[in-house]
Amino acid sequence: MAIDIEKVEMIVMEADEKFDKSADVFKSDLTQVRAGRANPHVLDKIKVDYYGTPSPINQVGNIAVQDGQCLVISPWDKSLLKAIEKAIQLSDIGINPTNDGNVIRLVFPTLTEERRREIVKQVKKMSEDAKVAVRNVRRDCLDALKKMNKNKEMTDDEYANYEADVEKAVERTIAEIDRATAEKEKELLTV
Repeated sequence: MAIDIEKVEMIVMEADEKFDKSADVFKSDLTQVRAGRANPHVLDKIKVDYYGTPSPINQVGNIAVQDGQCLVISPWDKSLLKAIEKAIQLSDIGINPTNDGNVIRLVFPTLTEERRREIVKQVKKMSEDAKVAVRNVRRDCLDALKKMNKNKEMTDDEYANYEADVEKAVERTIAEIDRATAEKEKELLTV
C-alpha cells in the first residue's frame, strides 16, 4: 500500500492557505473598525462612481490624516466631491462628511467609554467568527484525510502525523487571530 503523497500534501497545503487567508481577512476587517482616531482604512471598502466605474476612494484622490482626529480627502478631479460625499454618507462608517468645495473632511468624534466597550464586543465577535472559519477548514481537511485512511490510502500512523500537522497549523492561526484581537482591544481601550 503506497500513500499518495501528492494528494495528501495538496489537501494539507490547501488547508494551510485557507488558514492564512482566514487570518488575513480578519486582520483586514480589523482595520475597518473605527477606534476614535482618524484611520484612512475605514474608507477601504467604500466605492465611488468614477465615470461609471465603482472605484475605491484612495484611487480617486489623496487621503491624509490631519491632527489625529480628521481625515482630509482631496480628489484629483473636483467634480467627484459630491460623489465621494454621497458614497461616505451611504456607507455605515457613522461619520458625516463636510465638503468645502475643495476637499472633504471627516472628523472622528472621540469615543465614549461605553462605545469603546461595544466596539470591543464587536471585535471579539469578529474574532470568534474567524476562528469558526478556521475550525471549519480544519474539519474539511481532516475529513478528507480520514476518508483516505478509511479507504486504506494511508496508514493510521500516517494519518496521525498529518492530523498533528493540521492541528499545529490551526493553533498557529488561532494564536495569530488572538494576537490581532488583543492589539485592537488595546488600541480601542487606550484613551
